[in-house]
Amino acid sequence: MGNSYAGQLKTTRFEEVLHNSIEASLRSNNLVPRPIFSQLYLEAEQQLSSLEAGSRADNEEEEEEEEEEGSESSSPVSYQMKPPPEGCCTTDGFCQAGKDLRLISISNEHIEVPSGFLLVGAKSPNLPDHLLVCAVDKRFLPDDNGRNALLGFSGNCVGCGKKGFCYFTEFSNHINLKLTTQPKKQKHLKYYLVRNAQGALTKGSVICWKGAEFRGRQSSSSTCSSTLFQLPESSGLSGSTSSEPLPAANPSAPSGTQQTAAAIDHIPSTAAFSSAVYNGKESPKQHLVKNNLSALTRPSVLGTLTNSGPPKKRHKGWSPESPSSSETWNLQLNPQAPNRIKNDGGSLSSLPHSALVGPASSPMVGSGEPVSVPDNLLKICKAKPVIFKGHGNFPYLCGNINDVIVSSLLYTCYRNSQSLSRAYEQYGASTIQPISEEMQLLLTVYYLVQLASDQVPLIEDLEQIFMRSWRESHLSEIRQYQQAIPQTFPQVPSQIAPVTSAQLPWLAGLAASSCNDSVHIIECSYSLAEGLSEMFKLLIEGKLIKTNYVVIICASRNRAIDSCIVITGKYQARVLSESMLTPLDYQKEVNYQLVTGKVETLGSFFSTLCPEGDIDLLLEKFYQENQGHISSSLSASVNKPTALNGTGAAVCTSYEIERHQIRPFQLAVAQKLLSHICSIADSSTQNLDLGSFEKIDFLICVPPSEVTYQQTLFHLWHSGILLELGLEKEHLTKQRVEQYVMKLDAEAQIKFKVFLQNSMQNPHTLFVLIHDHAHWDLMSAMHSLYPQTELSTGLVDRLLNCREVKEAPNIVTLHVTSFPYALQTQHTHISPYNEIHWPSSYSNGVDLYHENKKYFGLSEFIESTLSGHSIPLLRYDSSFEAMVMALGKRFPRLHSAVIRTFVLIQHYSAAMMAVCGLSQMKNYTSVETLEITQNLINSSRQCPSGHGLMVVLRIPCTPLAAVAYERLYNVRERLALEDNFEIILGNPNSGITIGKHFVEQLKVWQKIEDVDWRPQTYLELEGLPCILIFSGMDPQGESLPRSLRYCDLRLINSSALVRTTLEQELGLAAYFVSSEIHTEKAVVNDVLESDPEKLSSTDNEDEEIATEGSTSEKRSPMKRERSRSHDSASSSLSSKASITAFCSESSPPLIAAGDTVKSPHQVLSNSAEETTNNYERQKQKVDKGAQTTISKHLPPVTEQLDTKQNIKSAQISITSSSSSPFSSSSSSSAPTHNSFILQTSQCSMTKASKQPPIVFLPKLVYDIITSTDSSGLPKSSSLLPYHSVMWASSFRPLMSKMMTCTEQSLYYRQWTVPKPIHMDYNNRNEGRMDTFHPRRLLLSGPPQVCNKNKIGKTGAYLQFLSILSRMLIRLTEVDVYDEEEININIKEESDQYYHQPGDMWPDLETFKKMPFDYTIHDPKYEDASLICSKLQTINSEGNNNWWRFLMVGKRKMPCPSSTGQKEDRSNYSLVSLPSVLKTIMEQTLLSMNRRQEDMYTRRQTTRMRLSKYAAYNTYHHCEQCHQYMGFNPRYQLYESTLHAFAFSYSMLGEEIQLHFIIPKSKEHHFVFSQPGRQLESMRLPLVTDKSEDYIKSPTFTPTTGRHEHGLFNLYHAMDGASHLHVLVVKEYEMAIYKKYWPNHIMLVLPSIFNSAGVGAAHFLIKELSYHNLELERNRQEELGIKPQDIWPFIVISDDSCVMWNAVEVDCSGDRKSDYTWTERNVSLKQILQHIEATPNVTHYALIGMRKWSSKTNSAEIKEPFSCCHVHDFIMLNVDLTQNVQYNQNRFTCDDVDFNLRVHSAGLLICRFNHFSVMKKQIAVGGQRSFHIKSKVSDTPVSISPAQYICAPDSKHTFLAAPAQLLLEKYLQYHSHRFFPLSLKNYSHPVLSVDCYLNLGPQIAVCYVSSRPHSLNISSSGLTFSGLLLYLCDSFVVASFLKKFHFLKGATLCVICQDRNSLRQTVVRLELEDEWQFRLRDEFQTANAKEDRPLFFLTGRHI
Repeated sequence: MGNSYAGQLKTTRFEEVLHNSIEASLRSNNLVPRPIFSQLYLEAEQQLSSLEAGSRADNEEEEEEEEEEGSESSSPVSYQMKPPPEGCCTTDGFCQAGKDLRLISISNEHIEVPSGFLLVGAKSPNLPDHLLVCAVDKRFLPDDNGRNALLGFSGNCVGCGKKGFCYFTEFSNHINLKLTTQPKKQKHLKYYLVRNAQGALTKGSVICWKGAEFRGRQSSSSTCSSTLFQLPESSGLSGSTSSEPLPAANPSAPSGTQQTAAAIDHIPSTAAFSSAVYNGKESPKQHLVKNNLSALTRPSVLGTLTNSGPPKKRHKGWSPESPSSSETWNLQLNPQAPNRIKNDGGSLSSLPHSALVGPASSPMVGSGEPVSVPDNLLKICKAKPVIFKGHGNFPYLCGNINDVIVSSLLYTCYRNSQSLSRAYEQYGASTIQPISEEMQLLLTVYYLVQLASDQVPLIEDLEQIFMRSWRESHLSEIRQYQQAIPQTFPQVPSQIAPVTSAQLPWLAGLAASSCNDSVHIIECSYSLAEGLSEMFKLLIEGKLIKTNYVVIICASRNRAIDSCIVITGKYQARVLSESMLTPLDYQKEVNYQLVTGKVETLGSFFSTLCPEGDIDLLLEKFYQENQGHISSSLSASVNKPTALNGTGAAVCTSYEIERHQIRPFQLAVAQKLLSHICSIADSSTQNLDLGSFEKIDFLICVPPSEVTYQQTLFHLWHSGILLELGLEKEHLTKQRVEQYVMKLDAEAQIKFKVFLQNSMQNPHTLFVLIHDHAHWDLMSAMHSLYPQTELSTGLVDRLLNCREVKEAPNIVTLHVTSFPYALQTQHTHISPYNEIHWPSSYSNGVDLYHENKKYFGLSEFIESTLSGHSIPLLRYDSSFEAMVMALGKRFPRLHSAVIRTFVLIQHYSAAMMAVCGLSQMKNYTSVETLEITQNLINSSRQCPSGHGLMVVLRIPCTPLAAVAYERLYNVRERLALEDNFEIILGNPNSGITIGKHFVEQLKVWQKIEDVDWRPQTYLELEGLPCILIFSGMDPQGESLPRSLRYCDLRLINSSALVRTTLEQELGLAAYFVSSEIHTEKAVVNDVLESDPEKLSSTDNEDEEIATEGSTSEKRSPMKRERSRSHDSASSSLSSKASITAFCSESSPPLIAAGDTVKSPHQVLSNSAEETTNNYERQKQKVDKGAQTTISKHLPPVTEQLDTKQNIKSAQISITSSSSSPFSSSSSSSAPTHNSFILQTSQCSMTKASKQPPIVFLPKLVYDIITSTDSSGLPKSSSLLPYHSVMWASSFRPLMSKMMTCTEQSLYYRQWTVPKPIHMDYNNRNEGRMDTFHPRRLLLSGPPQVCNKNKIGKTGAYLQFLSILSRMLIRLTEVDVYDEEEININIKEESDQYYHQPGDMWPDLETFKKMPFDYTIHDPKYEDASLICSKLQTINSEGNNNWWRFLMVGKRKMPCPSSTGQKEDRSNYSLVSLPSVLKTIMEQTLLSMNRRQEDMYTRRQTTRMRLSKYAAYNTYHHCEQCHQYMGFNPRYQLYESTLHAFAFSYSMLGEEIQLHFIIPKSKEHHFVFSQPGRQLESMRLPLVTDKSEDYIKSPTFTPTTGRHEHGLFNLYHAMDGASHLHVLVVKEYEMAIYKKYWPNHIMLVLPSIFNSAGVGAAHFLIKELSYHNLELERNRQEELGIKPQDIWPFIVISDDSCVMWNAVEVDCSGDRKSDYTWTERNVSLKQILQHIEATPNVTHYALIGMRKWSSKTNSAEIKEPFSCCHVHDFIMLNVDLTQNVQYNQNRFTCDDVDFNLRVHSAGLLICRFNHFSVMKKQIAVGGQRSFHIKSKVSDTPVSISPAQYICAPDSKHTFLAAPAQLLLEKYLQYHSHRFFPLSLKNYSHPVLSVDCYLNLGPQIAVCYVSSRPHSLNISSSGLTFSGLLLYLCDSFVVASFLKKFHFLKGATLCVICQDRNSLRQTVVRLELEDEWQFRLRDEFQTANAKEDRPLFFLTGRHI
């Protein structure tokens, strides 16, 4: 306005230039045709897309025009702003002079405002969250009526003070609005700015351009803190208008609204704010219309609205869902009522973001002549018509507009369907014509015609119809782009001829002609105004009584069609209009009607129904007449003490207090959670370092329900998890438990702050933040609609999504919910890989968890409604619905929730009166309500202890719940039933209040002695007969007890449901039932677990089940139909029969005389077997004397009682029960507990706990639940999943019945987006491609609230905490071998000790005197051959020891008898074995030895906590060792170089070439040649070097198959000391080891050793080290260092050494022999430095240490040093052992063999007994990586060791294994075949020359060396039983062998590389002189020739 358009006169802009001049012509006269200016003006209005409640301001119209500039329907010329002057400021929010204009910055500054100017807030498209402050002349602003604004502009800049801006274009340039469209003041000047009480400048009311929005500026006293959204102050806004333009019904109230984006939380089904952005990018699937994103966040404020209470879910009907937050006309119910907002979102559907697009004219800004709404329309029609704008222009409405509601939802749906083709084009399809407007309207008529009279249109249905019609008409073009959508709706012909405008009215009328006038077509020729006027006329005349829908069509040939649809059906109009209320407005409307007394008309009406007068008078009369009598009769069983017999068997034992136990599927879920946590930790993102945590802490967040809070405390207390995690001590108090549960209320922030502080102060504690009931309160804190006083709103977002939680590396967030849909959107924080879904109990008919309780949920309830089931558990009350509908027509101004509540209260009141004897009142209640009341009142009388049923009466509206409670309480008192059952008002914000009498009963049942105890959870009400009035808009996780029998949901808000809300309400009845009942019933019915026929529906129907069940089976319907027994009409007969079931002879008359009563015999005959079974179960309980679970398997009835006797005894029990419940019958031959049988079988709570509850629903909800689509899914599944999300597009496939939970999650993640009020809305704006939080998980499981033990999710996540804690402990613990040394009793028993216990180092001279202990003591060689020495001579004691060794087994050797007496061997079965048993013993030993491969599973281990000096595998990550592991930022990951290193070795006959992989960070350990950087040597220190931070010995670790599990991280073990560590790997494993250990030096063996054993690695390590020693000596000799000064030691360590220990000896005793010792964990650095500091250390060839054992005794460490075998972790002097080599061919026992070689060479082997090494049990890799299999087939076949050798040239199957491995394994298991005389002949061992081979534990060997000057044992007097010659070299000569003596018949085994060498060896050693050979005694390993087998020759000593 006031700006030049540069000559571009456009139709759409013309009204802006001539705004004031055409205003009068538009508004002045409603009767004359409008001038052309008006036509031009309204032409732009066709492009506007939002309808408000009342009218719309001009600034909002133009905002939407801006949004449409990217669409095809409107493409104005883009505006080019004048470039700013050079050097000026261009920052958004600042003026060109650089001054800040943002309101948030200058709100507290003093701003001088010239006279006549006002401060206003301008909106910049680049700063949607801010207002820019401007000073504008108020003459150019509209007045209070929105008019009289002068053309042009006059304003000043409040920043720099520049004045006199006469054009808004110039002013917008100055304040840097940076517009892309023509600047207009209407579009950008948004709000008046006012100062609040504190003097701060705040946002006031919206500027009411065009006089449509406001009559006065609103105060800003209650504005929201959010700068984005401001809230209307009133409860809502009506659709009232003014007469000029239209009169307002309430001038003091705002007359029109367009809600803010933030208001969406209270508009459940609105789709206005669907985002078109995927993580900052436009979605290709939603290129329907390029909406301006600012429209999603730009405020369109109506005023300030005070909202309180939680958001309400919405119904999924065809509500007027709008492209904006509210696009309906929201009209006042009456002039006196407060104005309220009605929104389109309350329906059954939601629309995509494209709903923002398209023309949807406002009622205040219509086209054509106005239409007057008749007076008294609501009074005449009994309903407010709902008008849905369709196509084209919509006329003005005037007059009584309070009585109509207008919405643009249908228009939005039409516009979306037009966009389907463009969606396909994004996939590359060619241009496809969208569905025409004519076809859209015609299909809409088809859809409306097929709707039943009690159905409400669903927008989802219409969308699918449009999509399928369009798809079928263009099938060939789109078939390749998407799979066909299931056909949900009636078939539409695939080839449809185009429908013209002229044909449309006729075709629509033809379609509507068959619907009995349910759909009426009105054709008009000029405009819709004609049709609307005619429609109103027909309504007033009563000609549309049978019509539910009126379709008005204005079609002409020269222009597009105009259309609208009017909902005139009273039921449909009421449902749709009420669905437009927000939850807050819903409650306020109900409150208003209650406070103003409008509901009194209902009470008056009810009084007229009763012919005997007012019900209250009847109650008072009844009370006066029966005072003192009813109480005694009805409450007898409750009040009088129970009569017990001598055994006390008459007490009802149904009240079982089950112990807390973990169910199998809970454990499965907990393990799934743990698996996901481990996956996060194992990922390469380093988001969770489990290895750094030592313990678990947690906090459980629950909704602000006191009951939920208390029940969570209860479960937490009884789970014992706090004690298990070590968080609390034994004496646990409730106050301590409360620290771990946080109620999300106003006080939550304090507790959460403590939680965050603890997490920051304890970085080594893993904190688990559990968000239970996670679908509750997902409102964004930024977009909260609530004032700041309501701190609980948006609390989840403020706390769980705060920066501290997101960034804390030790906090894991777990969302737990039964309804995860709202957390599964396009912007979710939770990765789909971090979702855990509840497991299915069955898979292909197999019970996976063997659970004795089966889940009964929504699908099972739906299943029970199908035909073939006698008693449906899901029902609706048809008589109740009929009465509600009738009253709704009679009282159209009352909200249906009020009507439904008062009707239901009336029904319950009448039912209670009927049960108490006023039989005439049963005509004033429904059969269903009467059944509930009868069963409730009579339930406590059927149990000796007074147990009864619970009835849940769900009343979401809290005021109505209070009214219901007060009324029912009063009726109960008048009927004297106050001791019979309790009425409880369940309010989420308060605790439970019940009468003292019932508290005492509960204390008796639960055996509670606390005087002050009161029930705090609903679970503690188990067995209490009561009506629980469950209030609150949403359930908040409250669990209900097993005694729940009826769940009355007839009052839930059926017009505002989404999937979450619907399933949440039905989840109240979800139940775990005993599988015993399923099993019993399944025998008869042979159905699946979900068949409800196994589960009786009501207590009084139990007797009918058998009869009805058999009847239903006989029917065998050909087609499954919905059972018709769900309503009162069809179930009246069974209900009447049910009533009689509770009539005993002394009961008050409940049934009229004419009612049919089932005979007692019929009842008994049907229940005889059940009675007997119940007796047997009870008898078992009594006999055991404890409360136990009923046995699953019961004996046959005939084994216990005769059937006739059973019936007879039951009859007697029934007839006698009225006079004495526990009287026994002497005439019965049944057991003496016959009366007890009846009492047990009739306990109502017992039966209720075995059956799921019966659920009553509103008819509308029942229809939605029980109807299915073509995929078989309930229709409720296709509803919008949650009120704060919306569909991303109407172009989406239907869900499939076969979808798993994971697939459903992916569906919602693709097709739903959060609204701006959702806490995940801004997750897309974080600038990350991956918006998932790495430490956030989602656990979803079925709802179940009816249980005592919390069988479901709570127990699962508590169990998860338990196993997570155990895993963390397990991560800090390892299984280490804990085995006592073997062969201890064979050692020399000597009193001589060479060193003192406290000696730190061995004395060299003393040590040389110590004899070498040949015996192997390492437990891993328990199956190895013993090595004989001089000490093991031919004496009985030696034989004794050997016999013991064989008999006692492998673990612990028995010590010799201390008494000196001869040992008694009578207890041993193998003493003095006869020769015939040799074979048996051999087979036993062999079978034992065959398990050698799995010996690690048999070896004894113990769990040890890792110390700070432990070695770690690749899973350990901590900050200290990041650099050590290769995460040093200075070095790029994997940055290393490959170096070749070659040396020659004569024994191999060739040059050996090794390769080193050296990381850049480790190159300082090596010497490289300067030119070329060739590797020369590895640096070695000097012997004299001393440093506290340096380890001199290089460490070599040979490894295979353990790249993940090998303990190569020695950083902590070395205590940070510098050291050189080399991994020795095979060539084929180089890459994988390099990947896992990028910062480790690797020595890669040549490829020829790929199949070699550990001997080859040891051999090459030693030879390489010696060669390097020579190189270093030469290198450093040039530096003047003597060769002997170079450090000669290396360390060879196993890859499983985990920790090291040192013994500290205290010798401070009186005597030298007295000492004490302790063992503690020390660092490897300390041990190595201690050993390296040993005096004369270079004189020792081998130094080792003990294997750790917890059984180490003082005797073993009394001698601090031993000369014996060393294993696993050794220091090797490569200088001294130059001429002693490892055998490179060996796979096993190579260290024993090497030890013997070293000792025979005269070198010293020292073991430090004060040091020990712990070896971790690693189940993978190592020797187990060698698999022996057939060379012919890859099929795994078991090959016994006997097949490892074969005869030469035979056809034996060759094996794919090294020949040496086959040899060693064969000798280990079958050496007795070669040395038969040696078997158990320990006095005559096998002589083994120059080698040690394991011949098995049953054969002893004697090692001798053939080398000159070698040390060997004295063989004089020793006769050998065999000779083993293995690969003899030239040192073995004939003369050497002739020194030894052999037994006659002793055997010889010669092993050589080939047959030729075999013969040469026999000749060279002259073996034929003393040994006899046969041709058949030649063998070879089972290798092919190319694998170079080894050859054997055996002979016999002559």
